[in-house]
Amino acid sequence: MARGSKSAAKKLDREGLWEYSLRTLGGRAMSAGELRQRLARRAADASDIEPVITRLKQCAALDDSRFAETFAASRLQNKGFGKMRVLRDLRQRRVAPPVAEKAVAGAYQETDEAELIEAFLKRKFRGKNLPQFLGEPANLASAYRKLRLAGFGGSNSIRILKQYSLMADQLEDIEDTEAEL
Repeated sequence: MARGSKSAAKKLDREGLWEYSLRTLGGRAMSAGELRQRLARRAADASDIEPVITRLKQCAALDDSRFAETFAASRLQNKGFGKMRVLRDLRQRRVAPPVAEKAVAGAYQETDEAELIEAFLKRKFRGKNLPQFLGEPANLASAYRKLRLAGFGGSNSIRILKQYSLMADQLEDIEDTEAEL
C-alpha cells in the first residue's frame, strides 16, 4: 500500500491518540467536536477517545469557548464576514450553538453591519464604479448573493445596495420568495 494512505493509517491506542492530538492541535486550532471526529478515525478502541479529550481540556490544550472567540474575531478582522457566516462556520466545526452564539455576539458587539457591507462591496468589486456596475440587474443580483453568502442580513444588504441602484427594491421580492421556500 502507498505510504501515507489514509485507509492504511495505523490504529492508535490511548497514548498514540494523545500524541496524535497534540500534533494535530499544534498544526491548527480546532474544536473538541472536530478533534473527536478525527480521533474516531484513528482510534483502535473508541473508548479511548473521551479520556484523551478530557485530558486535553484539563491542560487547556482544547477549549471550545476560546477557539470560538478567536475564530469569530479572526473572521471579522481578516475576512470581514457577517455574523451568520461565522455562526455557520463555527457550527460546521462542531462548536455547540450556545458557545458559537456567545463568541459571535462578543466579536461583533462593537461592529456596524452596514459598514462591514460597504467594505465588503468595495473589496469584492475593487476597481469598479459601483453605481454603474450595480446598475446592471445581473451584477446587482450577484452582489446580493455574495453578501448573503458572506453572512450579512438581507434587509441591511438591500438597504446598502439601494444606495447604488434603484433596482435593489426588486431584491426584496427575491428575499420574500427565498423565505417562503
